[in-house]
Amino acid sequence: MAEYKGIKGFKVQYLSADPSDPIIGQTWYNSTSKDLKYTGVTTVGSWATGNNMNTARSSLAGAGTQTAGLAFGGSPPPPVTGATEEYGGTSWATSAGSLNTARDFLSGAGTQTAALAFGGSTTGAGTDTVGATEEYDGNSWATSPGSLNTARFRMGGAGIQTAALAFGGSSSTLPSGTGSTEEYDGNSWATSPGSMNTARRTFAGCGTQTAALGFGGTVPGPALTGATEEYNGATWASSNPLNTARNELAGAGIQTAGLAFGGYTTVEISATEEYDGTSWTTSPASLATARTLLAGCGTQIAGLAFGGNAGPHLAATEEWTGPGSGLTKTITVS
Repeated sequence: MAEYKGIKGFKVQYLSADPSDPIIGQTWYNSTSKDLKYTGVTTVGSWATGNNMNTARSSLAGAGTQTAGLAFGGSPPPPVTGATEEYGGTSWATSAGSLNTARDFLSGAGTQTAALAFGGSTTGAGTDTVGATEEYDGNSWATSPGSLNTARFRMGGAGIQTAALAFGGSSSTLPSGTGSTEEYDGNSWATSPGSMNTARRTFAGCGTQTAALGFGGTVPGPALTGATEEYNGATWASSNPLNTARNELAGAGIQTAGLAFGGYTTVEISATEEYDGTSWTTSPASLATARTLLAGCGTQIAGLAFGGNAGPHLAATEEWTGPGSGLTKTITVS
């Protein structure tokens, strides 16, 4: 009988704990659990329940990754909050630094230690939209001298702290929705000549300043939409729509590998869809808690969903593991 070393060219590793970052196909023996294990590849995505946020809220914003996420703003406490929380991959910790301008229906971009917050409403009813922009350094928020040229809320956001994108949303002059797009350079916002083809509000966005993705939302009418658009740094181009038209959803990922989850049709929903740069595919895995007005961050294979509303405001957190991700499995002979 052939031995593993003869087949693969090396022996099975004898370890006291599972490796922290195993590669696909790696095999080892865990001497503590007395299990023979290997790293395979997930064939379908799945959501797993994480620990709750400290402050239950909806209409909040998010930034960062699945293991280093950031949540800020939202409502309640009444009418709005500036509370900021950091997720370390296991639990949420409340930051000492709250937003200088408490607000909900805002947007975010960046990372846990270099985040950007912009736009929103300070009344909880959308009657006082702001263009205020703030930067987070991992400890506190500082108000940027550059405010959005068009104060708005319920918009999409993408990018990083020094190269962000704000698009769509509602303003005082266009309450039913706008397609206006603005770019942030770390100091000020400049209005892009490229406006979204479908003006909308309460939708989701992801990606970078020069390769952004906007999807779903409410269009003037009003009506729900699944419309999807790609931004190349100058103009927006329409792509294939979501399979489930919805608003008040969340997103994660990049333009060629996006993730859409949650939202509202006639009820709160849990449906999850993946975008490959051309079209959306509905995942067989849905959020454990159907919700609307939630936030998201991360990537298509490692996303994070948190907060939202399902009647009550939620603190619930869920972690997404997408298809193609490494997954440690135990070899059994029974």
